[in-house]
Amino acid sequence: MKDEQERPVEGRVRWRRFAAVCVPGFAVTGVLAVALAEGALAASFAVSGQQFKVSADRLTGDGFVQYGSVDVNARDQLLPVAVTGIRTARMESLCQSVVTTLPVLGDISLKLSAGTGDKPVEATDLFVDATQLSGDASFENIEIGRDASTLDKGPDGAQGMQDAFSQQADTLEISDLKQTAWATNAGTFKLADLSMKITKGKRECF
Repeated sequence: MKDEQERPVEGRVRWRRFAAVCVPGFAVTGVLAVALAEGALAASFAVSGQQFKVSADRLTGDGFVQYGSVDVNARDQLLPVAVTGIRTARMESLCQSVVTTLPVLGDISLKLSAGTGDKPVEATDLFVDATQLSGDASFENIEIGRDASTLDKGPDGAQGMQDAFSQQADTLEISDLKQTAWATNAGTFKLADLSMKITKGKRECF
């Protein structure tokens, strides 16, 4: 009898340890489900672990909206962003850069440039999920403080969560644009005079 009592029980689940491991995962899944249901997620793909920088001498656009949202990376981490949606956009002297740090090699920079005054970069249904934006901006017929779920001037589907803050305008113009972003996507993206370079060290747009 004593041997039988001391014999370890096979197949026993330690529920406290199981819960400690699984509850955070369930919580993230729940947050993602709510975000999906309420239209809170921005990019339709898992974003990388690196933000990139974008600059332009001048950006003009028709059908502008902006609202808060979240991106998700491959680790299911939620990343707060300000989504800028533009129905049609034109950019002069566009620059995009990202820096990757590799073992042994150190910093490696990828830098892209395109567009001139005569041949600007053109995009339709443009979305930028940014964490920082600066420049000299002007808007026509702007609405500030509109419910994000009722936006109607930007690209199709460019709306945020109900009761959340947003703004929209018929047109916008930003000179000396500088922004840092997790993601960009567009219906069409035409890059005139495209040039891409990969170099060692940090070679960023700003």
